[in-house]
Amino acid sequence: MEVGAIFPQTEIGTDLGAIRTFVQAIEELGYDHIFIADHVLGADPQVHRHPSLARYSYKSVVHEPLTLLAYMAAITTRITLATGILILPQRQTVLVAKQAAEVDVLSGGRVRLGIGVGWNEVEYEALGQDFHDRGRRCEEQIAVMRALWTQEVVNFHGRWHHIAYAGLNPLPVQRPIPIWLGVGGRQTARPPDVVLRRVGRLADGWSPNIPTNEEGEAIVAQVHRYAREAGRDPSRLPLEGRVWIGGRPPEAWVKQVKAWQSLGATQFIAEARQGGLTFPDGHIAAMRQFKEVIDRC
Repeated sequence: MEVGAIFPQTEIGTDLGAIRTFVQAIEELGYDHIFIADHVLGADPQVHRHPSLARYSYKSVVHEPLTLLAYMAAITTRITLATGILILPQRQTVLVAKQAAEVDVLSGGRVRLGIGVGWNEVEYEALGQDFHDRGRRCEEQIAVMRALWTQEVVNFHGRWHHIAYAGLNPLPVQRPIPIWLGVGGRQTARPPDVVLRRVGRLADGWSPNIPTNEEGEAIVAQVHRYAREAGRDPSRLPLEGRVWIGGRPPEAWVKQVKAWQSLGATQFIAEARQGGLTFPDGHIAAMRQFKEVIDRC
């Protein structure tokens, strides 16, 4: 069982000392990875409409994840540094591949690139990217990044990407860097089939936001079927469940863990936001207690 901690993006502010204290405490507590959310821009909810703007508006502090991971690489020695999730299609693919490779080098091979397609059309427009073909482009982006991470010289010609005999230097320590896919959301209980098929075919692991009931079991079974159709072994596709601990008692944490385990989860991430906790002390205390509880499960 591997256990990660979600970096409480919207509750941390910009106090560098507090950020460093939290990150180093998570590593000292024995967590396996730290999980960093991503938004380049926050929209104004008085102008734009989306349920997620209640948590991610222009008033929300959201640090740039790859820059932050580079900082974390310098102040930690063991913990895996994961984006969760990086909204890949709104970014230049080759630049992301370069940045991720650099952080992998600086951390000694500790990067996990969690990616997704996002929901905020405002960001896509501002970054000059097409919101409506983001899923299809994402699949080609994965192929491009894996080529750049494993080959000294790449010759790639796809629908959206053209690289004529060029390559990254330095290459990452991990060749390739693991790519995990974020799936689902609070507004959609069941992700589209095309998304589940993408996980089965392409992901090194997945972090779904899905119900932990019979519907969730059906979703996992569908992903496993797509993996087998792609000639992959579903047992080599780890699933990571999110456990909401903020404002909830330990018995509720255990219940969530067991529910995710029933779906086949072998990894977990603890989310302490929205529990009225102070940063960093309150968050660290909650993470310490969760680690103690889950170690006994």
